[in-house]
Formats: sequence, C-alpha cells, structure tokens
Amino acid sequence: MNRRSFIKDTSVIIGLGALNVITRGFAQTYDFDLIIKNGLIIDGDGGDGYRADLGLRGDLIAAIGTLREKSAYRTIDAEGLVVAPGFIDIHSHSEDTLLVNPRAESKIRQGVTTEIVGQDGLSVAPLTAEMQSELNERYLSSNGLRVDWSDFQGYFQRLVQTGIGINVGTMVGQGTLRECVIGRDDRPASYADYDRMKQLARISFQQGALGISSGLEYTPGAFASSDELIELCQVMDSFTGLYATHMRSEDNYLLEALDEAIAVARGANVALHIAHLKCMGERNWRKLSDVFEKIAEARRRGVSITFDRYPYTAYNSSLSSLLPVWAREGDIKKMTERLNHSEERTKIRKETLQKIEMIGSWEAVLISSVELEKNRRLLGKRVSEIVGDNGVDPFDFVCKLILEESNGVGICGFAMSEENTARILAHPLCMVASDAAARAPYGALNHSNPHPRTYGTFPRVLGKYVREDYLLSLPAAIRKMTAMPANRLGLKKRGRIAPDFFADLIIFDSAKIRDTATYTNPHSYPEGIAYVLVNGKVVVEANEHTGKLPGMILGHELFKQNY
Repeated sequence: MNRRSFIKDTSVIIGLGALNVITRGFAQTYDFDLIIKNGLIIDGDGGDGYRADLGLRGDLIAAIGTLREKSAYRTIDAEGLVVAPGFIDIHSHSEDTLLVNPRAESKIRQGVTTEIVGQDGLSVAPLTAEMQSELNERYLSSNGLRVDWSDFQGYFQRLVQTGIGINVGTMVGQGTLRECVIGRDDRPASYADYDRMKQLARISFQQGALGISSGLEYTPGAFASSDELIELCQVMDSFTGLYATHMRSEDNYLLEALDEAIAVARGANVALHIAHLKCMGERNWRKLSDVFEKIAEARRRGVSITFDRYPYTAYNSSLSSLLPVWAREGDIKKMTERLNHSEERTKIRKETLQKIEMIGSWEAVLISSVELEKNRRLLGKRVSEIVGDNGVDPFDFVCKLILEESNGVGICGFAMSEENTARILAHPLCMVASDAAARAPYGALNHSNPHPRTYGTFPRVLGKYVREDYLLSLPAAIRKMTAMPANRLGLKKRGRIAPDFFADLIIFDSAKIRDTATYTNPHSYPEGIAYVLVNGKVVVEANEHTGKLPGMILGHELFKQNY
C-alpha cells in the first residue's frame, strides 16, 4: 500500500491529548482545535494531491487522515477546495509596512504566510546613529513610522510589540553593512573596514538574520568589489546562511554579473540565490539560454544555486536607478550638485538615455510612488504621457522630480518578455517571489500606485501559468512557493503539510483563483481564496481579515520557543 492510499484509508494521528473547553459551566472535551475536512491536500513536496482531513492543535498540524469520528472546537469543510501550505515570499520588502499595518493585507490575501525581508542589500539593521536619524526622517514623512531601533533585536522586539499577521524572517543587507562602516562613499574597503563589517554581520546572525543580501545596482552596495563580497560572505561559514544577490547588472552586462555572483559564492563557499532573475531590454532577451547554461555549469562544479522571479514583465525600482551608479554616490545633496554641474549633467544625461534606449523608451517608465501630495497626480502615468506635447524634456523632468522628492520616487519599468518570464518560472530551480512590500487599499499604505505584484503574484502564477497556460502543474507551482523556499532558508517545520509542522495554510478554489491587480488599479485583492491560516489561526475568511495577528519571528534567538 503506498503512502497516498494509506492516508486515504486510515488516520495518521499524532498526540491524541484531548482539549478541554469550558462552556456554560461544563467542561467539554475536543480532540482538536480545528478540523479541515474533505480538502484536496497538496502538501508542498511536489507530489500529487490526495484527499484527507487535517486536525490542528494549537499552532501545529496534529493529524492527517480520516477524522470523521473526531471532534473539534471548529470544523471547516474544504469540499471542492485545495488545501496547501501557506506561501513563503522569499524576496519581500515589508520591513516598515508591517509596523505601519501589521495585518499585511496585500500579502495575506494572496496566501502569503511568511515573508523574508532585508533584500537587495538593504535592511533595517544594523544602523549607526546617523543612519537611524535619516531612516526615521524618511519613514516619518512617508508613513508616520518612528524608528526606535538600531539592531535586529530592537527591530524584532518592535514587531512583537506591534503584532504581526504573518511570519517574518530577514536577511542582513551588504549595502547596509557597508554604509555602517564606510558610509556612502565610493572607495575600496580596508582590512579594518572588513573586520568591522564582518563583526556587524556576525552580530546580525546571532540576532536572527538568515543570510546576506546584496544590491549591486544600488548605492552604496554597488561600490563593493568582488573581493569585498567574498570576504563578507565568508562570515557565514559558521552559520547556515544564504547569499542572495540583486546582481550588478540585469541587462547589457547580465552574463558578466552572473559570473561575478557565481565567483563570490564559490570563493566564500556559500549557497547562492539570485534575486528576481531577468533579462532586461529586448537586445538582452536572447541571453536567457546562456544564463541557464552558466547556472547549470556552476552547479556541476559544486556551487549551490537557486533563483526567484515574479510573474510580470515589468520591474519595480526607484526613478533614480535610471541614472548611472556614480551619479548616485552620497546623499541627495551630492546628487543635486552633480545634476546642477553642467559637464556632469551632460554625462549623466548621456548614460541615462542609453539606459532608456535599452529598455525601449520613456513610455516604458511608469511612476508608481511619490512622497509629496502635489505629485500624486503623476501616479500610474508614464513619463512619455506626463511630458506629452508640452515641450518638456523627459530627462529634465525626471531629474527635477528626483530632486523635488528627495529621491523618493518609485517606477515600474516595462523591459522583459513574456516568453522569458514563462521560461524562468518553469525552471526547476526557480521559486516565486513578489519583490514587493505589504500594502493595503486603505490608510497610510494606500498612498502609492504600487506594482500589481504587490497584490497578485502568487494567485497570478496559479491562475495564469497553472490553470490557463499549463506551464506548471499545480503541485509543482505550490512547491515553488512553499517547500523550496523553506528548505533553501532552513526554516524549520514550515513549507509543508506534515504532522508536527506549523499550521500555515491556504484553502483555495483552483478553478477560480486569480489576480485582479493591474498597473493602473493595483490595490485590488485576488479572487478564489477561501481561508488563510497562520500558525493555526484563521486570518482570512470569507474575503475578510479576521484581525488576528498570530505571526512569528523566524530565526531570532529570543524567540526560539517558536521553532
């Protein structure tokens, strides 16, 4: 008898201690807190689904099997629905938004029960006094959040005090470590700098960071050499860490950037995860086969490599990312000086227009976020549309907006192909990630026009690429969202439906699940999701958030009782 048949015909019951509930003065005994019955279980391991009931006790899955004879305080009938592990967003940016609105609406509504933040080389810790002051000023102006922490222990304590609707883990940013020690200057690191950055990294790991992330197209991380990256990543030898990189180039120098990422992983003897793998610009779309071959060759040579991708053809970044890296060195004052200097502005214009030519035109650049109320009229519009026929030079407009907004402008850039997007998502080494912060269609987190991936990433994969395009089987897609990232990050008892695993679950209709968010109307929840549970608590039910905040901190020394 195989495992599926055994589970179908019998019960796998783990720990049958009864639950006592006091009702009107009488003690009533239940076998479980919650039973989910009649669902199609897709457990995250990539195998076929099977029919079974789940019995939950506390925050764990206590039983899988036929539980019709068992009692529960509450029962959910999942007839005709899929029951899967909660999705793990391996590349997210919700550090601050989780403190502004701990419900994590845009993520939990699409089935995300765990987020990994601190990506692209930028994390909320560690912070120098100057960095803390600057971050505090930025957060206060954007969403009213006050920064009262300087390390991960303080940040995690703040999260716990606020409460969180989902589980959270974090990377430590290589750019953040560099800024702590060197600042934002473009200069090589000294041996003393290496020692200080490594010391801060060790402290971050001791406080719970899961690995190191880099953002080599952003400042100040971009100023690091390959040797500096290797030196820093070697700190992870004594930890179960991961090097996750936004590579130095995702367009014209994509292959060279991939060579560097592989060399860093090999030199430091660490596992490599490539963030949001893409080939930007039509001239570079053809490079994807070479990318796959380089990854395969590196794996044959012993380098452990995985990657992630969101299911859209537009990326999301800052408007200033269109400018060359050297023009972004230092603070906004230095950027202003360069843009006001005639010769430097001419050089910046030339290199910026070369990038615009690479991605297509100014029509490919859509304004997604601003800080100032007077500029909200620009949200959801393309630069070509904004300048229109009024004679305004688009480069001059962009520079003016960057300076006026103190570099607080976000964009969506339409630069990838649908064919490549599908090929990347289908690759066996690819996981699914949103590359987005948690938002909400109300309150302080409704002030921008974010990328639709913020609300739609995971349902879009299941609706478009599984049900409509047959690109992936449902079990394969679920595995990319659950067990794969859990295993890659070393998350204990997460990412699968199995006895004694945490009860992070999504219950959905595979025939109806779909994304509804668009580039012009991004604040739109997906459809087809009936329930989402985090650590055994129902957080989404009947298209409503229940208000429960049962999320845990993953990887933090102070919270090991949660493992």
